[in-house]
Amino acid sequence: MTVTVSSFRADFPEFASIVTYPDAMVAFWLTTAAKLLSIDRWAELLDLGTELFIAHNLALGARDQKAAVAGGIGGSSAGLVASKAVDKVSVSYDTGAAAIEGAGAWNLTTYGTRYIQLARMIGAGGLQL
Repeated sequence: MTVTVSSFRADFPEFASIVTYPDAMVAFWLTTAAKLLSIDRWAELLDLGTELFIAHNLALGARDQKAAVAGGIGGSSAGLVASKAVDKVSVSYDTGAAAIEGAGAWNLTTYGTRYIQLARMIGAGGLQL
């Protein structure tokens, strides 16, 4: 199977909105994934890797767009929030449980963490050239 914009939306229905995620944006990340992910390495998992790559980048783009609409700066980098307090209420999260060591920006979305887990597993066995 080869990933298309419509097959991506079917597999990841949370990206069904063509307003939030225009076809051109999905197609852009699909084309980028095709240039970066090798069939020789990913084999039968290429479609899944491609879709996780697309989803990760779309989620980051949507976050940037939301920040820009609210008057913030799109593209600003921020890590995972460990704790937050408003007045007398505070909440804290164990970010270490969701973050993968050495994964950098892939840790910023659940799609990215799933992608990097697969990327580190595939091709981990013996390889003969």
